Amino acid sequence: MSVKINSLEVENIKRVKAVVIQPTQNGLTILGGNNNQGKTSVLDAIAWGLGGNKFKPSQPNREGSSTPPNLKITMNNGLVVERKGKNSELKVLDPEGNKGGQQLLNSFVEELAIDLPKFMESTSKEKANILLQIIGIGEQLNQLDRQEQETYNERYQVGRIADQKKKFADEQQHYPEAPKELVSTMDLIQQQQQILAINGENQRKRENVQRLQTKFDYEAQQIEQLRKQLAQMEEAHQLTTNDLTIAQTSAKDLQDQSTAELEASLQNIEQINIKVRANFDKEKAEQEAADYAEQYNTLTADINAVREERMKLLNNAQLPLPGLSVQDGELVYNGQKWDNMSGSDQLKVSTAIVRKLKPDCGFVLLDKLEQMDMITLNEFSQWLEQEGLQAIATRVSTGDECSIIIEDGYVTENRLVPSEGGPTPQQLPQHPKWKEGEF
Repeated sequence: MSVKINSLEVENIKRVKAVVIQPTQNGLTILGGNNNQGKTSVLDAIAWGLGGNKFKPSQPNREGSSTPPNLKITMNNGLVVERKGKNSELKVLDPEGNKGGQQLLNSFVEELAIDLPKFMESTSKEKANILLQIIGIGEQLNQLDRQEQETYNERYQVGRIADQKKKFADEQQHYPEAPKELVSTMDLIQQQQQILAINGENQRKRENVQRLQTKFDYEAQQIEQLRKQLAQMEEAHQLTTNDLTIAQTSAKDLQDQSTAELEASLQNIEQINIKVRANFDKEKAEQEAADYAEQYNTLTADINAVREERMKLLNNAQLPLPGLSVQDGELVYNGQKWDNMSGSDQLKVSTAIVRKLKPDCGFVLLDKLEQMDMITLNEFSQWLEQEGLQAIATRVSTGDECSIIIEDGYVTENRLVPSEGGPTPQQLPQHPKWKEGEF
């Protein structure tokens, strides 16, 4: 069972003259009234009584009073907390009459429950860290956040390099007419020598034809002169005729190959190789750009994987409020970060987190609740009742939403339904009946 406040009696503390209240156990008890009437003084008195001297007001005594502060808080677990006398010493009694002290109160009182502004005024990251420590995944989430940040930084650098490489590759000159490989001077010279050898062989064959033709003509002239040797010469002539036919056939379709293209290539080889090297450089730059782009995409996938793991971790955590989460190290409620939340949502989130800090503490003090409109106020009150949480709040108003009206340090109107066995509103001390030093 969470510990709540059954009743409180406050006298001569700050602006309070005499106030006795039995707050609602579940939901809102609103202390209403105009400014400077003592509403916040009641909350300060509760904080001092339960939280210890670190919450003691700088000037606790009511101005103009000769009687020291007097404070009595009765908890639903039977504890009675008192501060009275000249030094306002703390006295804590359990139902059996045994004495205790601040340490006993600290076992169930959450500091932020009586000092909610301390939580609300902390930085966004501090709020998120408090929540993460409560649900027990703070270290895991911090590790994932560091991993995501490191991967993000690495991807950022890779992306910059990829952009630079692509830009460099796009600026490189390209020569589509250039060969794929560098041209070798030795290869061209060897090709030239092969062509020259072929041409030389062709020339030899032509010269052979000329020689045989000359011989043929000479022998024809000698036939007439050397009739006696006709038979022999005719036979030789026939052989020569055969050789001539063969030689003519061999040389008929011969075509000399030109070395002009090779000679031009030899002259322009450096220009060609400049273009080839330029194409090589462009292809290399394009490949490097593609490699870095692929690396960037891989790192993006890694970041998404970390974020997915982080989301699973949060989804599986026991968060104190539906719609509450942590993104980029900040609290997020229903998709809104703290600075974009309404004042009522900020109060709701703060109350839920503070309650989760120490579940045994079943109450919370809320100052300046006038930022909520009536619809939101009712929704907030219903949420508190649903959560079984007691909230004692102040509001600059005297409307029907207020449970208690405080004026000039007194309870002038009590609209609370009394608890069973408790005093009626008419029995509670009010201004006309109050005698200083006595409730």
